[in-house]
Amino acid sequence: MKTKQFAVIGMGRFGSSVAMSLYKLGYEVLAIDSSEQRMQDVSGMVTHAVQADSTDEEALRALGIRNFDVVVVAIGQDIQSSILTTLILKDMGVPLLVVKAQTDLHGKVLKKIGADKVIFPERDMGLRVAHNLISPNILDFIELSDDYSIVELKAAPSMIGQTLRALDIRAKFGCNVMALKTGDKMNISPNADDLIKADDILIVVGENDQLRHLERAYGEAGR
Repeated sequence: MKTKQFAVIGMGRFGSSVAMSLYKLGYEVLAIDSSEQRMQDVSGMVTHAVQADSTDEEALRALGIRNFDVVVVAIGQDIQSSILTTLILKDMGVPLLVVKAQTDLHGKVLKKIGADKVIFPERDMGLRVAHNLISPNILDFIELSDDYSIVELKAAPSMIGQTLRALDIRAKFGCNVMALKTGDKMNISPNADDLIKADDILIVVGENDQLRHLERAYGEAGR
């Protein structure tokens, strides 16, 4: 399976957090910012770091931006640049365009001009967003420590109709299903013979490396 490629534009606190989180998870990441200093700060923590003006269409074309699977626009206070960059990228045919919004009104404008997903950094931490970009089935991601985390995983199509015993997540990935959510009901001690239904949510705990394998197995396959 080809590794998904991400481009992140804007290396402020939020953008750099998303870019570095994706890189640590094993993905190819192109970081772009107009500031030379910011690019130097992140250069060793992403695949490629390039100083460029994201409102310059020719510069973006030269970087091959349309070939990336996901582009995240994380430009800071400059709302005009954020909107113009979004318009350019949408016109270029970027497959999935995720844009950071400063305000609700900014978010509405971004949606109207074609942003596939709008993110409000006050509500979405960079690491959580990174996991959601990798797998749309990951609804939430909570770090317990440097080594362990909890994820909320929406049941992938390949899970539906199977029991927890048949999925055998513990044996295959080394993770534990600690709860199963069906609608508003939370089963905090799921039985091995419980059937997974459409729209069920699995609450899984494990080491970060193990969870990464789980995300890839059920996340990208479910796209």
